[in-house]
Amino acid sequence: MTARPDFTIGIEEEYLVVDIGTLNLVSQMPHGLMDECYEALGDQVKKELLQCQIEIGTRVCRSMQEIRDELVRLRGTVAEIARKYDCLIMASSTHPISFGSTLITDDQRYRDLVHQLQRVVASMYISGMHVHVGIPDDERRIDYMNQTTYSLPHFLSLSTSSPFWRGEKTGYRSHRVSVFDQLPRTGLPPHFQSYTDYMQHVDILVNLQIIEDPTKIWWDLRPSWKFPTLEMRITDLCTNLDDAVAIATAYRCWMRMLNRLRQNNQSWREYPSFLVQENRWRAQRYGIDKGLIDFGRGEIVDTAELMNELIELVYEDAEYFGCVDELVHIQKILERGTSAHQQLAVYDKTIAEGHSNEHALFNVVRHVVKETLKGVDFDP
Repeated sequence: MTARPDFTIGIEEEYLVVDIGTLNLVSQMPHGLMDECYEALGDQVKKELLQCQIEIGTRVCRSMQEIRDELVRLRGTVAEIARKYDCLIMASSTHPISFGSTLITDDQRYRDLVHQLQRVVASMYISGMHVHVGIPDDERRIDYMNQTTYSLPHFLSLSTSSPFWRGEKTGYRSHRVSVFDQLPRTGLPPHFQSYTDYMQHVDILVNLQIIEDPTKIWWDLRPSWKFPTLEMRITDLCTNLDDAVAIATAYRCWMRMLNRLRQNNQSWREYPSFLVQENRWRAQRYGIDKGLIDFGRGEIVDTAELMNELIELVYEDAEYFGCVDELVHIQKILERGTSAHQQLAVYDKTIAEGHSNEHALFNVVRHVVKETLKGVDFDP
């Protein structure tokens, strides 16, 4: 008998740490900062590849209100500790200016990564959000992974927060995806016939000592090796906390919707990765601005229309979880734009007022820092 999904949920966020005076990324983590974080948060906080990053992870939650409370607590705690060391945190997938001046974390895992990936590691000044939903049964995780690939561009488009890179507009709403795709074993997950099929492919790489375990597979969606979850990794790091909760809500409800279909001997139609990849690129390039391909209609459809269809599709699942308000917050994202839109608006306004490119970019950082802690009981 297979284990039924429990649809528990958890979120991981990777914050960038900036100097309070210069607003640039710190070159190295201030001595004592991480020790205080560990003391306050235990294993809910950890170091990342670069010393200018801190990763947090929520507890396993059973409601979206729990998730929101966790993010409020974790963002606030890390921000308060960072402030003691004249640092600020920002929830954005790239820093608009800083690049190439931060030390690698002194850890064997990261030293091995640098040795393997070489120069590409020097570009990894990026952060993301990972959402885990509890699917204990191995076969269901693979089945739902195959079916969820279709919706990944939708979730990415709602999360975009990386329009700048090394002091310039990139033209992309999510430049983070462009950077991350330089790594091996990234992008859309391939289709697998079963969990056994998946593990046979993984074992080839493990047995050849190319990877130690499946944690070195960085697809946009993957079965977690550490937890009995299906982990969505495609999204940018949301600056606005409620945006993060809304996207996580939609993903969780999508999982339950697939489970409902399964109970009726149905499934979501799977589309060729060639087509889904095109939507992935559109989300990366345009975010919510230019629409996505509706494969059934054979046309590009306005993102708002597609998102409202998604809301309708999983509405009964949101009612089941008691998180309708969190789900329909997606409409607010569509109305006011993502973090990428807000960052670009701050930049353009500053330039229009006659200020320099550098001044405009620093205003963007100030905006992101403030928005990161909006709704959190801490004033940066």
